[in-house]
Amino acid sequence: MANPSSLAASLSPEASPDLVKRAELSEIDASTKAPAIFLLGSSVLWLLLGTVFALIASFKMHSPNFLGDYEWLTFGRIRTAHLNAVVYGWSVNASFAVAIWLMARLARGVLRHTGLLFTATVFWNLGVTIGIAGILLGDSTSIEWLEFPPYATPLLFVAYALIGAWAIITFRFGKSNHIYVSQWYILAALFWFPWLYSVAQIMMIFSPARGTVQSLVNWWFAHNVLGLWFTPIGLAAVYYFLPKVLGKPIHSYYLSVLGFWSLAIFYNWAGVHHLIGGPVPVWVQSAGIAASFMMVVPVVVTAINHHMTMVGSFGALKTSPTLRFIVFGAVSYTLASLQGSSMALRSWNEVTHFTHYTVGHSHLGMYAFFTMVMFGAIYYILPRILLKEWPSAPLISVHFWTTAVGVIFYVVAISVGGLKQGFEMNNADIPFIETVKNTIIYLELRSYAGVLMTVGHIAFAVNFTWMLAKRRKAGATAPTLFRTGPEIELEASAR
Repeated sequence: MANPSSLAASLSPEASPDLVKRAELSEIDASTKAPAIFLLGSSVLWLLLGTVFALIASFKMHSPNFLGDYEWLTFGRIRTAHLNAVVYGWSVNASFAVAIWLMARLARGVLRHTGLLFTATVFWNLGVTIGIAGILLGDSTSIEWLEFPPYATPLLFVAYALIGAWAIITFRFGKSNHIYVSQWYILAALFWFPWLYSVAQIMMIFSPARGTVQSLVNWWFAHNVLGLWFTPIGLAAVYYFLPKVLGKPIHSYYLSVLGFWSLAIFYNWAGVHHLIGGPVPVWVQSAGIAASFMMVVPVVVTAINHHMTMVGSFGALKTSPTLRFIVFGAVSYTLASLQGSSMALRSWNEVTHFTHYTVGHSHLGMYAFFTMVMFGAIYYILPRILLKEWPSAPLISVHFWTTAVGVIFYVVAISVGGLKQGFEMNNADIPFIETVKNTIIYLELRSYAGVLMTVGHIAFAVNFTWMLAKRRKAGATAPTLFRTGPEIELEASAR
């Protein structure tokens, strides 16, 4: 990636339009540098910590005595700490960084008041740190996805309010005359998340609802955090980086708009299908089932749009690190969403509910889709704000293959084990303890997959740290690619 020219030089009469555009993008990237690096650095630290928690929790599933002498490392605490570390630590920090950078780029506006934005990101991570510490000390609320103790959440509210406001300000004062679909998804996500989180906190923690309403609110929140916060951010990244790296427009802008609005309309109801058979009104369950099947519309529309954009360009997967992660994530989004719709079938739900199958499904969405897309986005963004390339393409390759193979192995193993578990639990002739014993082999396979993914996370962290520490060389540099040759101009031209 070539060094960008100065803004003053780009405004000279001899400057080409391309030079002017690059100078403008360089100024925009520079404005996002401080908060983006802090957010990305924080996300990598939380990813590593969450990975350690995940391995401990996974080994405890088949070896209960593992680290059993430490109260703060019991399964109930360490598994909860893992969930919150990867959701509110890794995933939200990465989401903020990608959303801020994308919004600035697409709005063609520099990020204003970055000092206050930086302060907000510090408050967010402080709140997450206090929350994780509270969980390990035994102060968890025991409400899934809302386990942070009440004394940690005010910091998150303040931080999120500032971060969301800055993204909106960037959009409002941008110079672009066109609103891109990625901006639709980002702005919607920035509105949906505080709505979801505040309603859930009020109805579950501060002024708890009574009876089965608690279950409805809990699943409404837990399901919609994935579908109305992480999914829009992930899709915004796919819609930006896919055509950007390939150097061609998205297949259909109208299909992308249809996908956005159908997601916004139907997903809000879909989480209720997890309560099929529970003590909630049947009409509510039926509404959730209908919404879950209507979710096929945005999923299929989005899949067609992404696939048609890739047609004729699949060879670029051999060279571009960003494209590999983005395409893997996009395909996983389709599979995870269709799997989720199938789980709304009452007959199928009777088998899969309360089993490890649902754990596999959640990892297909949160890891294979969202996390892999965030990895791809980071591989594209960081060189542009640091003005230097990744130090090691082999480490990127190790990262991709270990995480891709690892998560596939993980999802397949735990899904097969979950189905076996479900069929045996529905068979009255099989004692429950036998069902538990029969799942141990699949839980061990899950741990092996987790070890493989950990190798990838370490490779990513080493490359990330190495890149921050290395000196920037003067002159032009080439994009970090897996292969060299005439077909690799794609990412070079996407700067």
